[in-house]
Amino acid sequence: MKTALDTALEAIGAQITAPGGPLAVSAAEIDGAMLPVFTNAPPSLRDFFGHFAKANAGTEILVHGEERFTFGELYADATKLAAMLQHRHGIGKGDRVAIAMRNYPEWITSFIGLMHLGAIAVPMNAWWSAEELAYALADCGARLLIADEPRAAHAREAAADLTVLTVRTEAAAAARLGALRLEDEIAANANACGDLPALSPDDDATIMYTSGSTGTPKGAVSTHRALVAATLNYLVIGLSLQALDKQQGKPPPPPQAMLLNLPLFHITGLVAVLLVSLAAGRKLIMMDRWYAGEALRLIEKERCTYFVGVPTMGLELMTHPDRDKYDTSSLVDIGSGGAPRPPEHVERLYREWPGKSALQGYGLTETNGVGAGNLRDNYRGKPNSTGRASAPMVTIRIIAPEAPDCSTALAAGEVGEVCLQSSCNVRGYWQNPAATAKAFPGGGWFRSGDLGYLDEDGYLFIVDRLKDIIIRGGEKVASQEVEAALYAHSAVAEASVFGVPDARLGEIVVAVVMAKPGATLTAETLTAFIEPHLASFKIPAQIWIVDRPLPKLGSGKIDKIALRKRYAA
Repeated sequence: MKTALDTALEAIGAQITAPGGPLAVSAAEIDGAMLPVFTNAPPSLRDFFGHFAKANAGTEILVHGEERFTFGELYADATKLAAMLQHRHGIGKGDRVAIAMRNYPEWITSFIGLMHLGAIAVPMNAWWSAEELAYALADCGARLLIADEPRAAHAREAAADLTVLTVRTEAAAAARLGALRLEDEIAANANACGDLPALSPDDDATIMYTSGSTGTPKGAVSTHRALVAATLNYLVIGLSLQALDKQQGKPPPPPQAMLLNLPLFHITGLVAVLLVSLAAGRKLIMMDRWYAGEALRLIEKERCTYFVGVPTMGLELMTHPDRDKYDTSSLVDIGSGGAPRPPEHVERLYREWPGKSALQGYGLTETNGVGAGNLRDNYRGKPNSTGRASAPMVTIRIIAPEAPDCSTALAAGEVGEVCLQSSCNVRGYWQNPAATAKAFPGGGWFRSGDLGYLDEDGYLFIVDRLKDIIIRGGEKVASQEVEAALYAHSAVAEASVFGVPDARLGEIVVAVVMAKPGATLTAETLTAFIEPHLASFKIPAQIWIVDRPLPKLGSGKIDKIALRKRYAA
């Protein structure tokens, strides 16, 4: 049975998306199916940024340390950057340009500038090793990289001939790296952009790399339409909640301000936080690295109203020894995504932050972060669920894992593979037709690789993963990638990598390794061997060295389920 909150939000959402409404919805043919789209959506991210920069030109939109920007100032910086890329480096429509840095204002101006030119932005994980960065740069065929100093150094190891524009780097350091300083390049170019190419909703806008079950990262390619639709879909939810609060006589919320603590190279940070905030005129308080104590200080100083983080971040806020020293009364909603939040944390959040609302979202890189949402009292009532399909764009269907497509749904309560149909979905994987055909069977559907079920009320419950992926504190780790690094050691005979539960991070990476007969191998030497090749979050927290073969299935594959049960404690 629907809750009162569900009924109320559906009614309000229907008004917002009705013909003539502020975010009217119609239908368009995408991927062979008629799917809901926003009727009056900006046709591209260039138009999106231009529209909202004009509407909110004088609004303070970004705070980073002592730096403060209005939307007009941020947009002006972005268009200067775009002109420089066009005139000095020949960047144009369809060119891939990578961004690899911590959260800095230049990340945002680089992204807006690239969308202005019609180039394809390729956000890179800032924690990748040089080898991982090299793979993604080569795979996407990047023409240029915009990076902070540590990532610029990695890039020189990874791609010696690549043009690198570095930010927040002293001139001498840039020279040692063979890099150009972004600020110098902009200063040397006083031209405005020349003729800009026409952009359509179906043009490519981004390539976001995501860990695949094969171990090789795949580049999920999003169109302008999909990113704009995902952003506006979040806006429908936000506007519906605000309208409901007004109906219920709640006082108007304070000016919106959101802590930007998630990395912008993650889809939640990019879409649900950055793009939605720019559209809503919501001030962003940017953190370039996560410290719970600093987050609490900024929430008090800037009167933040919204916080979204992986569950680990929310837990660290709740348990920080100095939490009570800071005034967090401005917070309205405390959201989480990227990984499941343990149900016991939900009630604890309500208990320790009385009067605040908890939210949980479910989405993937391939869906531009849009999928399902569990909101406010509904989340408290069903803390194990990730919520209902996010209206108006998303349909969720559960299918038999062996089904060839997503056409036949299982009954409520039956466990199967979670599939999502939406105009927010990416179009496929960069230069990987086999993986694209497997994950995107047509009709606007995406096969998530997650196992779950829908209850009678349409609430989604995730119970397991078909893909061999570990989610450590919101970061996805492909077991096979870590196994490949372990097998590169000459003394390793067998290796199995899997996740085990962890109270803080959700899961941690562990490994069981059998040494070759007569070889001497320790966990410490094996860890030291793989550390140069993998991002730190992929390094196993524990490696067990055994002297007998690992358990096998009838197919001859290593039995990870048995190992997980044996070593989880």
